[in-house]
Amino acid sequence: MLTGTFDLNELKKRMRASVEALKREFSGLRTGRASTHLLDPVQVSVYGSKMPLSQVATISVPEPRTISVQVWDKANISAVDRAIREANLGLNPVVDGTLIRLPIPTLTAERRQEFAKLAHKYAEQSRVSVRNVRREGMEHLKRLEKGGDMSQDDHHKASADVQELTDKLVKEIDAMLEAKEADIHKV
Repeated sequence: MLTGTFDLNELKKRMRASVEALKREFSGLRTGRASTHLLDPVQVSVYGSKMPLSQVATISVPEPRTISVQVWDKANISAVDRAIREANLGLNPVVDGTLIRLPIPTLTAERRQEFAKLAHKYAEQSRVSVRNVRREGMEHLKRLEKGGDMSQDDHHKASADVQELTDKLVKEIDAMLEAKEADIHKV
C-alpha cells in the first residue's frame, strides 16, 4: 500500500472507488422503471467469446416501462435473447426482427422489500469497504509515527483528516441508500 509517506489522496481515491461501485450496483437494482443500466451485467456469447450486451446492440428506453435492444447483427438475435433470459433479471424478451423489446413488469410489495434489503446489503458492503481503507490508513499512520517518519502532532492531524473523510463518505453512502429506497418504494 503506502510506504514511507502518507498520501490522503490515495486513501480518498480508494474510498471513492467503493462509492462508485455502490452507484453501479444501485443502477442495476430495478425500481419498476426501465433503465439501460438494468442490462449492464448481461454478457452475450458471440464471435467465440463473451461480450457485454452494449457491444453487440444499441440499448434504449423508448417508454418508461420498456427497454429496446436493437441487435446490430441479425445472426446474434438468438444469442442476445438467450443471454437476457439467463441473466435472471426477471425480464421476458419479445423478439421482433432485429429488435428485442423488454417490458418491465410492475413490482409487487414483496419484490420491493427484497430490493430494499438488497440495497441495504450493497450499502453495508460499501461502508465496510470504506472503513477497511480507513483502518489501513490509520495503521499506516501508526507505523510512520513509530518508525520516526512522522511526528505525533502530524499523526493526530492526519488521523483526524482520515476520519473526517470516512465520515463524509459514509454519510454519502447513507444518502444514496435513502434515495434508492425512496425510488424502490415509489408507486
